[in-house]
Amino acid sequence: MGIFTKKKEVELFAPVTGRMIELSQVPDQVFASKMMGDGVAFELEEGLVCTPCDGRITTIFPTLHAFGMTLENGAELLIHIGLDTVELEGNGFKKLAEEGKKVKAGTPVIEVDLSYMKENNVVTVTPMVITNSSDYHIVIEAVSAVAGTRDRVMICEKA
Repeated sequence: MGIFTKKKEVELFAPVTGRMIELSQVPDQVFASKMMGDGVAFELEEGLVCTPCDGRITTIFPTLHAFGMTLENGAELLIHIGLDTVELEGNGFKKLAEEGKKVKAGTPVIEVDLSYMKENNVVTVTPMVITNSSDYHIVIEAVSAVAGTRDRVMICEKA
């Protein structure tokens, strides 16, 4: 592989501690039907959301409910923390990283106040999808309980 060639295969690790579920189990049709892309989702047990692999943070939404990354193979990743959380307007979230930064797997990006989410009846199911997944071969690992950035959950390979 030449020094200017993009890495073809990227391993993605759990960005959170909790339980991994299939996208089809997400109680939001946009994610469950894979309209946003292929991937997995997580039920949060702890409030720290980290980068699942090396790459660049391309966007952190102003409401802090989601962030996007470009991976080393060009894949575009979206992590959407909870469902309908855009309506919280940033309440219950704390930004820990900056847009445009190149990051390593496990870099903390957003801290979620799970008590606040519970008090406000927010569903904290967190989808992680490759938004340009039609250009990639996605392999989902067979895991359920995940410990933030220690468990590989997905492989994304350029098609």
